[in-house]
Amino acid sequence: MDPRSRPYRSVLYIPGSKPRALEKAKTLPVDAVIFDLEDAVSAEEKDNAREILAAALKEGGYGARVRIVRINGLDTQWGEADARAAAAMDCDAVLLPKVSSPADLDALAALTGDKPLWAMMETPRGMLNAAQIAAHPKLQGMVMGTNDLAKELQTRFRPDRLPMMAGLGLCLLAAKAQGLVIVDGVYNAFKDAEGLMVESTQGRDMGFDGKTLIHPAQVEVANEAFAPSAEEIEIARRQISAFEEVEAAGQGVAVVDGKIVENLHVVSAREILAKADAIAAISA
Repeated sequence: MDPRSRPYRSVLYIPGSKPRALEKAKTLPVDAVIFDLEDAVSAEEKDNAREILAAALKEGGYGARVRIVRINGLDTQWGEADARAAAAMDCDAVLLPKVSSPADLDALAALTGDKPLWAMMETPRGMLNAAQIAAHPKLQGMVMGTNDLAKELQTRFRPDRLPMMAGLGLCLLAAKAQGLVIVDGVYNAFKDAEGLMVESTQGRDMGFDGKTLIHPAQVEVANEAFAPSAEEIEIARRQISAFEEVEAAGQGVAVVDGKIVENLHVVSAREILAKADAIAAISA
């Protein structure tokens, strides 16, 4: 299945070491889950977390949710064992942290075989090499690691994320050029629904497919922000109808609400309707 044919509005991090959280993820209305063996798992729990996560994924029950396993970096003492274990897990992809060059993905692919790969984009070198990383043949998606990137850039937090724009833009361009999924970084203030909506709306308007989340309380906001609105769906239908009408008459340009509608607008309108249909299907 083309990874971009599935919604990725909400992508929730779940610690791979916590059975209760792994079970709860089966009931949450998220589009994808990142089962985390890295930051969310303490050093003394790393080995046990692999076994807990493998058993949970084998048991199943995650429905249409995309299942992504984030391993520790291959430069750590746990990375290789994580990669080999993830390759055998019932998951959709393996996510590698701090990808800075295509060689990092080559090293992972040597351990995971045919399993699709995702890349955490969270280092300055990764930003500068985004185009080459996105072109890797095993890569299906990118995840912005904005906390680590902010640390590396020594930025200050700003609600408009101006210090992050260069990196976000480079990764967006790279992902879109290759037809990859790309999801935005986390919003740390998980009780601040208004701030999350502002940042999610910004990410959606930039072109991100969805947002990574650190708490179930954030799911509803992300799902709303990254889904086509009722107004967008209605306009899309009218654009398609108007264009098909003038096309049947041998013309190439329609007008809807005083705005020109050409073929490129119809392509976007059909993508909006397809996304709405896919969301409806998984919600059912």
